[in-house]
Amino acid sequence: MKLLVSIAKQRLFVSDDAGGVWREYPVSTASAGVGEEYGSFRTPRGKHLIRAKIGAGVPANTIFVRRRPTGEMWTPALAEQYPGRDWILTRILWLSGCEPGRNRLGCVDTMRRYVYIHGSPDPAPLGVPGSQGCIRMRNADIIELFDRAPCYTAVEISED
Repeated sequence: MKLLVSIAKQRLFVSDDAGGVWREYPVSTASAGVGEEYGSFRTPRGKHLIRAKIGAGVPANTIFVRRRPTGEMWTPALAEQYPGRDWILTRILWLSGCEPGRNRLGCVDTMRRYVYIHGSPDPAPLGVPGSQGCIRMRNADIIELFDRAPCYTAVEISED
């Protein structure tokens, strides 16, 4: 299994070992575009892997802060209290870069930048850039992907 995130298409494609695409999901990448520098709030490009999976078994809409469930559930009322917040919900697939100098080590390290594939509120728009660097998915989609993609699954993030 391999994951391909297309920045241009705002889609995540799941392919089998033979390269055939068997599933695709709408996503939202960074509103600031692509880039690897720490503090840029951009989505990093290149070869990555899923280094850690966080949130197995928690209910959909569980709110995470610093990769820990807070015990709170996202609701529209809570969203009104915190407008503009980039919610991390339901599941987290924590990415690690595989290309030293491009997306691994130093000031371009994807994992140290805390870049994830994660759930987002269902009303959040997908198919258009809007995150602060992470790759957002619908809650039902991230649950499905989380259950199928093991740690160390390859993830390619491409501008095409």
